[in-house]
Amino acid sequence: MEDKKIIKYIKKCDQRGMEMLIDKYTPILKGVIRNHISPVSNYEEECLSDVLFLIWENIESFKSKESSFKNWICAIAKYKAIDYKRKYISKLSEELDTETSYIDENLQKLEIDQEIEELLQFLNDKDRELFKRYYLSGDKLEEIAFDNKTNVTNLHSRLSRGRKKIRKHILK
Repeated sequence: MEDKKIIKYIKKCDQRGMEMLIDKYTPILKGVIRNHISPVSNYEEECLSDVLFLIWENIESFKSKESSFKNWICAIAKYKAIDYKRKYISKLSEELDTETSYIDENLQKLEIDQEIEELLQFLNDKDRELFKRYYLSGDKLEEIAFDNKTNVTNLHSRLSRGRKKIRKHILK
């Protein structure tokens, strides 16, 4: 019933119809736009404004026998969001291309470092340092043994116990 009133007002170019539409359907329209516009979500509000304008301008093409009003306006929002995505994605990709390789490398390094720290958190400080030197830095066990005044067999045992400890915590 309320949808019929909204449609009637908009067809008569009465602003009350748009006010009612905005009050009732803005959250739904924003949701549809948000689902289809990423990764250019900074254009959501602009897209919503265009959707509302399109509804206002094209209300005569709404056919209640073919679909509900809600479905009709959601379809407008979806296709407008896709248009925005197509339009701005190329602009965004051009801007990102210059920064992407640098950012990607740093981001990957940060993510890897964070994952390593999460894995090694279950080890004591000495074992953590041993893992980093042996697995990450590629130091030879003989060098590590010499620096720590221990033997290679002892380091093999510590590495083995450390792997078991990490495995145990990961598989929980």
